Amino acid sequence: MTHAHDLPPRSTGAAAAAPHPPATPQGGASRRLTAGRLGGDLVVETLRGLGATTVFGLPGQHALGMFDALRRSDLTYIGLRVENNAGFAADAYGRVTGEAAPLLLSTGPGALTSLPALQEAAAASAPVVAISAQVPVAGLGGGRRGYLHELRDQQASFRDIVKSVHPVRSASQIPSAIAAAWRSALTPPHGPVWVEIPQDVLTAPTTLPPVTAPDATPDPLPPRPELTALAAHLLTQAERPAVVAGGGVVRADASGKLRALAERLSAPVVTTFGGKGAFPWEHPLSLQSWLEDRHMTDFLEDADILLVVGSGLGELSSNYHTFAPRGRVIQIEADLGKLESNHPALGIHADARPALQALLERVGERTDPDAADRVREVLARIRSRIEAQDLTTEQDLLRSIRRALPADSPGFWDMTILSYWAWSAFDPRRPGTMHSAQGAGGLGYAYPAALGAAVADRTRPVLAVSGDGGALYSIAELATAKQHALPVTWLIVDDGGYGILREYMTEAYGRPTGTDLAGPDFVALAESFGVRATRTTPEGLERDLGQALSSGVPSVVVLKANPRMFAATHV
Repeated sequence: MTHAHDLPPRSTGAAAAAPHPPATPQGGASRRLTAGRLGGDLVVETLRGLGATTVFGLPGQHALGMFDALRRSDLTYIGLRVENNAGFAADAYGRVTGEAAPLLLSTGPGALTSLPALQEAAAASAPVVAISAQVPVAGLGGGRRGYLHELRDQQASFRDIVKSVHPVRSASQIPSAIAAAWRSALTPPHGPVWVEIPQDVLTAPTTLPPVTAPDATPDPLPPRPELTALAAHLLTQAERPAVVAGGGVVRADASGKLRALAERLSAPVVTTFGGKGAFPWEHPLSLQSWLEDRHMTDFLEDADILLVVGSGLGELSSNYHTFAPRGRVIQIEADLGKLESNHPALGIHADARPALQALLERVGERTDPDAADRVREVLARIRSRIEAQDLTTEQDLLRSIRRALPADSPGFWDMTILSYWAWSAFDPRRPGTMHSAQGAGGLGYAYPAALGAAVADRTRPVLAVSGDGGALYSIAELATAKQHALPVTWLIVDDGGYGILREYMTEAYGRPTGTDLAGPDFVALAESFGVRATRTTPEGLERDLGQALSSGVPSVVVLKANPRMFAATHV
């Protein structure tokens, strides 16, 4: 494992070191700092006291005080090649562990490059604690002092994305600010937070005692009992109840409670794309995830009581806002801003786990011998519609991936046609094993996120799926995979461009523009990083992918194919 002391003194990312040495705490001429603890040590000690074992990031001039402190700690440092990719890796680490993932960044360009990753973390409720350097204190306040990387208001760039912002202006503020950020990140709904510390505060020697164990216990979010009592009554008396299970169920580790409730109520369950795995795919009450299909939308609209757990019923979860429920909606949501934001409901502001437990304690047994038949009927209609579109290749590809991927191995899917298929049609087998960038929809998520998941658990292989366009966003991280020997297999589906945008533009305007891409030989490129790679075909995908996943080393599998999207049915 490579730690901070193995790193070169200068960054190669967006926060590349300046052509002059770092400033002293006074901002004057460079000098070598004397041995001892610095402000950066307070950052590292606080993280360690909070229980962190691993940090992600990328060094830069203003952040070197933090990175020097890593050398004196037992924290594992995973350095990526681009700040945005470091953010995606931290996001995935937070998703699969349920722990807050520290992300260390430098100022200005380095910090700003992480914005898309933090937006995805916010959309997916992933707990990331981003700690960024800032220019020296003398350059703050919009004074235009001309420091390298200086922004008039760096916090403003992040305030609209993260859950909370925690500025630091002196060393004594560091432990409390990071502890407050940690608590915020892990309080439902989970999400990214932002801590900002000036360079001279990080590099100044400190005489403060070592940080031990700051209190950062997350605040619970239980439901109000009068609301769950009413919800339980409505569900018990319902004639045609149904459940929409979102990502909040997975984040709250509430899949078991959801299943128990659905079985007690004989209520069919559909999972959103972010909630994949929240309910067993082959369960007799499982409606799976066909939310873009009008047959599914009609079924949910017909429910007299619709329980929505851990979802805001946003664009994708509501079939592009065409969903119009005729019955009463009960919505359990930890994000207060999403409560009743799209549909009137009995809104219960709560984390999914305690809310489902409260319902289990109050609902009566409800028997509906026809529920499973109605589930089979709607799924049969969806299958018939798909089969009429001559899309056998696409379904075969998904089946090949499913057979090759171990049931408990996580998969990370970029914004590409095969991923759009997977949202609706892929069986995740286990809660928390299918992750995608559909929260914010940015390209380049899958591979660095898969690396973060592999850091969290090296005992099982991890899959990443990208198109050739999205792969080029993350290609530098092949070096990260090789450096840290991470067991990630990257499936790159090469269709010569942005395939889904090509389809959208052709459908809307008759012809695409800007969607065809010249690309590299991905196999040769991967091998140049020292990563094993192979070309495959649709017929050989299961074999080649299975071999790569079982190898225990970083691998790339390249599939030349042009999958097509199934016809939209939201109109």
